[in-house]
Amino acid sequence: MHISPEDEKRITDAIRAAEAKTSGEIFCVVTAASSRYEFVPIARAAIVALLIPLPLYFLTHLWWDQIYYVQLAVFLGLAILFSLPWLKHPMVPRRVKRERARAEARKQFAAHGLHLTEERTGVLIFASVAERYVEIIADAGIAGKVSQDVWDHAVAELIAAIKAGQPAEGFLRAIGICGDVLAEHFPPKAINRNELPDKLVVI
Repeated sequence: MHISPEDEKRITDAIRAAEAKTSGEIFCVVTAASSRYEFVPIARAAIVALLIPLPLYFLTHLWWDQIYYVQLAVFLGLAILFSLPWLKHPMVPRRVKRERARAEARKQFAAHGLHLTEERTGVLIFASVAERYVEIIADAGIAGKVSQDVWDHAVAELIAAIKAGQPAEGFLRAIGICGDVLAEHFPPKAINRNELPDKLVVI
């Protein structure tokens, strides 16, 4: 997913425009991957390596110590090969990737202080590229007043734009949807403090 500096500025401007109509706060994060999945290459390589000794024992004339070295070489070679991102990520079970992405979204929500706004009106728009995962998290002050359908619509718009190769457009659409619903339920105050930075954080 490529977002240029010009696109980042457009997203920043969109956040500022949306927040001008509300006392709520919108924050955007996109990450290349929600986990390094270091266990995957090791686990996959170990499974293959464990299957090596028996056929070698019955089908070759190798001694056990020779078989051990072959097994060790296979393990090390596959561990390195499976560490390549284009091989590693497809091997991760979808459930695991979803769990890691959800956990990372909540980590980012807390790390950037979206739970610390005065009226608990922070909204995180989160996308994780490797997991193909998008989520919008609304703080407690918003969650009870806004239907889940609204967030689902914003997520669907962002996903559709990412699939079309236009991630910046997706963030702009999602920001617009979130800004409109925040403006409806949380109009701006006389002194409308900006409690969070207006930007897209790229990890």
